[in-house]
Amino acid sequence: QVQLVESGGGLVQPGGSLRLSCAASGSIFSIYAMGWYRQAPGKQRELVAAITEGGSTNYADSVKGRFSISRDNAKNTVYLQMNSLKPEDTAVYYCHADRAITPRGRGNYWGQGTQVTVSS
Repeated sequence: QVQLVESGGGLVQPGGSLRLSCAASGSIFSIYAMGWYRQAPGKQRELVAAITEGGSTNYADSVKGRFSISRDNAKNTVYLQMNSLKPEDTAVYYCHADRAITPRGRGNYWGQGTQVTVSS
């Protein structure tokens, strides 16, 4: 089993910055990709950014140039640096582990979510 614990959400003014962290714990051999999704009220959950073990990244068009994802493979931790935040970035942000390999096999896992609110 894999547990994902997120931190770093909160309230920030437009134009401000936040850094989200997500640490995966458990008997983990490897995680193919780690990423962040978000879900705003009344909307579907959407991919924000993801990064593979090898460092390949993928971003939603709406965050390109403003958000940066990074990963520490040794610590099974992923970070999301969010700059130039806009009110439309307000959502619950969820950490995701894609194809995590444990003694029980392979699986995908979600964190509990952390609220990000961008408002003046």
